[in-house]
Amino acid sequence: MIRDFSTGDLVLLLLAARWTIALSVIAFVGGSAVGLLVALARTSSARIPRYLATFYIELFQDTPLLMQLFVVFFGANVLGFQISAWTAVSIGLTLYGSAFLGEIWRGCIQAVPAGQWEAAKALGLRTWQASLLVVLPQALRLAVPPTIGFLVQLIKNTSLASIVGFTELTRTGQLVNNATYEPLMVFLVVSLIYFALCWPLSLASRRLERRLARTAA
Repeated sequence: MIRDFSTGDLVLLLLAARWTIALSVIAFVGGSAVGLLVALARTSSARIPRYLATFYIELFQDTPLLMQLFVVFFGANVLGFQISAWTAVSIGLTLYGSAFLGEIWRGCIQAVPAGQWEAAKALGLRTWQASLLVVLPQALRLAVPPTIGFLVQLIKNTSLASIVGFTELTRTGQLVNNATYEPLMVFLVVSLIYFALCWPLSLASRRLERRLARTAA
């Protein structure tokens, strides 16, 4: 039976947004941890870690995220691991996020002037000490704006979780639309919720970029 879009539906969509936020946080935190290792391997002087990190980044950047989620969800079940849609999407988004964050941070590490490495070595610091104490703090400052910008993309990409059956904001919007048959109203509200989540982050990213540009000047 078709019914009208109601306040209850609006509340349902707002509550569903918490799963979008939770997925984004898990993917960002997990992706950051793995992405840092990828960035360090990508900038390593050792050939094998550098090549492996490059292949890892290319693999996830050159294939659709939707396909990656399918592979994790259905592949795990084929291999005999019964995992939920929540687990599959969390793993898939974490791997996806780590590849992009690893490449972003690789660029930021390499953007630190070579003279900083030379100064650290002149002070008698070992390579790992120079990386941890001298280069990474400077790279972190450069990495903040693009990292926040990627977080915006990650939040929007959580909408693909609905494809494997996880009920987050987009999937909840589909269910509400099936009950009300008011796609314009339903998906306008869904879009506004995504906008409310992403717009402050976009503003912060642009503001940090301008501040960084003024400092560099």
